Amino acid sequence: MTYWRSTSQHEVDLLLDTKVAIEIKATENLSSKHFKGLRARGEERLMSRYICVYCGSLAGKTEDGIEMVHYRQFLDELWAGGIIQADIVIFCVA
Repeated sequence: MTYWRSTSQHEVDLLLDTKVAIEIKATENLSSKHFKGLRARGEERLMSRYICVYCGSLAGKTEDGIEMVHYRQFLDELWAGGIIQADIVIFCVA
């Protein structure tokens, strides 16, 4: 897990497993300015999903495929393994 910043100072809050770019916004109303970082990252075509997590109730996708997801729905999907598959390794120390 990491973040990303372009040379022109666009940012994305989280990159997960080089597959999912996530922007987190503490707002109920999204506007095009909230997608700048995800769109800039999307120009590189390196990720399979682009998600904007926020406090609003409108779920769906923008014309360019950015998913808009309420934070509770995002957390439910994350914990269910729907955002990214995580391998669980259990170590036993004797």
